[in-house]
Amino acid sequence: MKRIDFENDTVTRNIVNAAFPLLVAQIMSLLYNVVDRIYIARIPSIGTYALGAIGLCFPLIVIINAFANLFGSGGAPLFSISRGEKNSTKANLVMNTSFTMLVLCSIVLMIVLYPLLKPILTLFGTSSSAMKYAYPYMMIYLIGTLPSMLTLGMNPFINAQGYSTAGMCSVLIGAIMNLVLDPMFIFLFGLGIQGAAIATLISQCVSAIFVYWFLKNRSELKVRLLKKEEWIVCKRYAQNIVSLGSSSFIMQLTNSLVSICCNNVLSITGGDIYISVMTIISSVRQLVETPIHAINDGSSPVLSYNYGARRAERIRKAIKVISILVFGYTAIVWSFIILIPHILIQVFSSDPVLIRNTVPALNQYFSAFIFMDLQYIGQNVFKSLNKKKQAIFFSILRKVIIVVPLTYIMPLYLHMGTDGVFLAEPVSNVVGGTLCFVTMLVTIMPELKRMENKNVIE
Repeated sequence: MKRIDFENDTVTRNIVNAAFPLLVAQIMSLLYNVVDRIYIARIPSIGTYALGAIGLCFPLIVIINAFANLFGSGGAPLFSISRGEKNSTKANLVMNTSFTMLVLCSIVLMIVLYPLLKPILTLFGTSSSAMKYAYPYMMIYLIGTLPSMLTLGMNPFINAQGYSTAGMCSVLIGAIMNLVLDPMFIFLFGLGIQGAAIATLISQCVSAIFVYWFLKNRSELKVRLLKKEEWIVCKRYAQNIVSLGSSSFIMQLTNSLVSICCNNVLSITGGDIYISVMTIISSVRQLVETPIHAINDGSSPVLSYNYGARRAERIRKAIKVISILVFGYTAIVWSFIILIPHILIQVFSSDPVLIRNTVPALNQYFSAFIFMDLQYIGQNVFKSLNKKKQAIFFSILRKVIIVVPLTYIMPLYLHMGTDGVFLAEPVSNVVGGTLCFVTMLVTIMPELKRMENKNVIE
């Protein structure tokens, strides 16, 4: 299978060759959840309410994904930096440490979450009427904790070795299965919302089997659980993985926290229908953000590899390419969101009342969408170059320090109602995104200059 040449090929070609398969993979990955929502919204009589109930499950699903990213996004940059340093032994130990922690964590999560599922869903704002849809869905979804975490957490190690096509295929296989199985289990077999969860579970298992098989048999560096004698040696690697992965982990956890807060405030200020509105907005956001994530994820191994190889000019070039691609894409998609919101909303629901309430909310939520790019670019550079403190700080700043307080202050104390919930996001994009990007420029660029000067002296 063709590999990306991080050592000799151009930076632009590296990023594009890595980002395109990732884009396809991430779009298909969205289908795991988005297709569920599209079909669930069309279940006769209960579709709109069932869709809202699934929206209440999002925070818990995000938490599970956050743990997978803790080890995947924490380990992959360290893995790539080690490869750039030509230290394959260290790179392999980093990958195996991530894999071992991921497997253990998934088992613990499943054991802990099962008995606490109802109290957790209640805490997330699930009413008694919504519980009859949310609870059975999550009970089945939790069975797939290990395969879902394995697919998400280990895929970055496939991409970091240059096998971006294989990384794409691992997600593509499961997503296509989900597309086929969803209508069968939901409508043909009459299983409703439980059928959606079963289809997702089967699809995740197939993807996980492919990821493990590829890393075990086909990749340059082979994955396995750590041996007993390696645990002490790899303790330092584990600490570094968790430290670096904490930025992505915190970002996803804070996304979950924001979802919980939004659902709680919306249930007070707008009722259950506004929880369905937020579910659609979250779905639209996932769709439009996917190419941004693909560009950032595709560029991350390029940044990390060249940082390990001490090639400052290639890092600087990569940051420029990332910025051009991200801002160019966002300018196009932003205009679509503002000008034709109905088309995006109708993908998820045909309910005229729901559409009428969602249009103004969508416009408010995305009113400063382009400023979010600054956050993603800055975060990606910090994480890829092993800048743990900055990555963690800016993960916390935008969501915890800015969005969460505003989600309560604007609707409840400034009496803005549901508008206040949706306007909290653009305020955070402007403030948090700008601070993150400017900090990246004033800290990383001087370091690259010093690195360049040092290379000239040597």
